[in-house]
Amino acid sequence: MNVLKEVLKNQVYPAMGCTEPVSVALCGAYAAELLAQPVQKALFRLDPGTYKNGCGVRIPHTEGEKGNLLAAALGLLIAKPQLQMEILSGADAALLARAKEMVSRKQVRLEVAPEKHGFYIEAWLQGAAGAEGQCIIAGSHTDVVFLAKDGQIIKDLRTEKEQGSCSAAFKEALRNAKLADLIFWAEAADADDLAYIKKGVEMNLKAAEMGQSLRKVGFYIKELVRKNLLQMDLLSSTKILTACAADARMDGQPVAVMSSGESGNQGVVTILVPWKVGQEMHVPEETILKSIALSHLLNGYVKVFTGELAPICGCAIAAGVGAAAAIVYQQRGANVPAMTLAINNIISDIGGMLCDGAKSGCALKVVSSTDAAIRAAFMGMHDYGITEVEGFVGKSAEETIQNLGNISTVGMRAVDPMIVDIMEEKLK
Repeated sequence: MNVLKEVLKNQVYPAMGCTEPVSVALCGAYAAELLAQPVQKALFRLDPGTYKNGCGVRIPHTEGEKGNLLAAALGLLIAKPQLQMEILSGADAALLARAKEMVSRKQVRLEVAPEKHGFYIEAWLQGAAGAEGQCIIAGSHTDVVFLAKDGQIIKDLRTEKEQGSCSAAFKEALRNAKLADLIFWAEAADADDLAYIKKGVEMNLKAAEMGQSLRKVGFYIKELVRKNLLQMDLLSSTKILTACAADARMDGQPVAVMSSGESGNQGVVTILVPWKVGQEMHVPEETILKSIALSHLLNGYVKVFTGELAPICGCAIAAGVGAAAAIVYQQRGANVPAMTLAINNIISDIGGMLCDGAKSGCALKVVSSTDAAIRAAFMGMHDYGITEVEGFVGKSAEETIQNLGNISTVGMRAVDPMIVDIMEEKLK
């Protein structure tokens, strides 16, 4: 198995809009396509992390509207699952009006499935004369594990998913990998891999360009530069670039970005930070692209241990780890000790940052991740870093990441339910 190709295939893909509500729309589209008639009632059940991530983020092609519920209604009406994570590109003003009407009539309902601890979306639809359609996406944003129409099962991979088969084989390979393995896989990237990675760079640069016109996080960093409170240096220019890309996504702008670890904001950090730094430091393009391959692999590696939708911020920590190691690779090659120090530095720095769902404020966390990744890499490539005598840092990069995973999955188990409770209370 070529792990890099599997990661690029399953975790690095174009997505328009925040990937959680988009996946909700996709699940609805699969069920609606099966139903093949107007939807009378729909119930969506979401794991707490997916619910949390879709509460406060704007949806593309909705004139600034927010939330999983509207995304679900749009998915039912678009009913084109072949669009995958760009399904909301199929929305227009007429469909938006119909979706809002479905929501106002309470034809579409949404509830949290507190017993689900991994990524999980279930859509149950009812049409005329008792007709039914059902879809379950679980484990990843695009992995359909169950389809049924009128009580007849068409596809059922739920048991296999629980046993860790299906597309999860590459995740098991990541789990068992060492940092040196990830570097080896990245360096073995072929021409097709590098071309696909370059496509991601171009997509995310386009999103950053669109975000330049918004008066959001990127704008105010530029204002700090204009007022001479910051210098327009490598750090500032990279933070502006990533902030503007995140601003565009979280504002619901109709632009697709290349994701990483199935997250658009993680794709922004994983891709644009090493790209911008490499360009400014005059690193050969092939080396930059291979460093981004390593960034993608490390982002996926961290998430194997922290979870798909963790209580900690993935765009800051998992993607930041990938970006920091990528910068070290650009300057010092396959230097495991230097990369280990860089990884320890960034995890020790921002390892406790909470995820309270996708929203405009994610751009702030993207900026923090960008800043921390460049700083951590600079220290690491000069052989300085936090060691195992401090905090939860381990004897190796792998051990540090695994310790972080234990904190996320065991120590912070009550965080997501608490955040969901706060969100639901605010909605009342």
